[in-house]
Amino acid sequence: MEPHVFPFPRAERLELDPEYARLQAEEPVSQVVFPYGEPAWLVTRYEDVRTVLSDGRFSRALSLERDVPRVTVENFSGGIVAMDPPEHTRVRSVCQYAFTARRVARLRERATVIATELAKEAIAGGEPFDGVEDFAVPFTLRMICELLGVPYGDRGRFRQWAEAGLATTSISEEERLSAAGNLWEYISGLLAERRADPQGDLISAMVASQSETGAVTDDELVMVVMTVLAAGYETTSTELPNFLYVLLETPSRYRELVSRPSVIPSAVEELMRYVPMEANGASPRFTLEEVTLSGTRIPAGAPVVAATVIANRDPAVFADPHRLDLTRAPNPHLGFGLGAHYCLGAPLARLELQVALEVLTAALPALRLPDEPGSVEWKAGMMVRGPSKLMLTVQ
Repeated sequence: MEPHVFPFPRAERLELDPEYARLQAEEPVSQVVFPYGEPAWLVTRYEDVRTVLSDGRFSRALSLERDVPRVTVENFSGGIVAMDPPEHTRVRSVCQYAFTARRVARLRERATVIATELAKEAIAGGEPFDGVEDFAVPFTLRMICELLGVPYGDRGRFRQWAEAGLATTSISEEERLSAAGNLWEYISGLLAERRADPQGDLISAMVASQSETGAVTDDELVMVVMTVLAAGYETTSTELPNFLYVLLETPSRYRELVSRPSVIPSAVEELMRYVPMEANGASPRFTLEEVTLSGTRIPAGAPVVAATVIANRDPAVFADPHRLDLTRAPNPHLGFGLGAHYCLGAPLARLELQVALEVLTAALPALRLPDEPGSVEWKAGMMVRGPSKLMLTVQ
């Protein structure tokens, strides 16, 4: 059988290409070819995706030695996401304590203050306002800046550098490499400042941990901070507008949260399951030995891509999986990944998404999408899917 061309043509807005569901039902382990790199295996069923993400027989570190299946000309594999335990565990440990549920919960009051201020400013600035640039982006930027100790006045620079790291065709390879170098130099400078003058922020705590334990090198510490800064900003600032679009596209969904705010925590989990933000599948893992998934034998040394977007809609796990059920329980979605590479900032992302919806539904209960054409524009040439503009109104 000929391999399928992947990624599949991107469906409109936040829809899923029907090829995902067809493969899940008929060919759950299939061969695919990316624009660049070697052929890969694509897995689409929930249990198989769980295995790929969490089983020690699948390696990310091998991506450093291989022609990784990818959508960009250059192979940008590297950093903490290209490590396996125990190296990955060692490097990740320098900041893992910072994102515990208890520590993040202490940020809830501050997050509520920031979100409330931004909601008021957005309305005061006139209507309609942009839910991306006037709310989601400054909210997530201010939160990650305050947590890490990054000057908020520098947001324009590191936002540009972080977004370049997630671009596929929207910038040149030279621009991407330049942005990565600039971000590296910027973070290195911040670390040097905190070594000389520690503050009560996460970067200072990581510097202190490095000094006390010697667990990570200077370069590894830069790599971790870059990962936290870029991921902590970009993913949540994209996911929040996605959530708002899905809720407001069908107004009864938003009204349910207005009338029943206690539903918001479960709504966030359901939206994490339902919204397909990832555009190109998870980063490839390589088999360390022959593995059989859904009856298909995958040879040792083969790249395997886990399609979490369709695994989260597997009817074997989720009843009526293509329906958004804001009170769904249980909800073992894979929106934050699984295993060693489970999203380090998941507790912070959950808090930000919950607080944003709590504040908006309380302060702007009549929020809606304007009727005018062009009020929503979508990102293109990026590894994540979401609105680049989301105009909102309360009129």
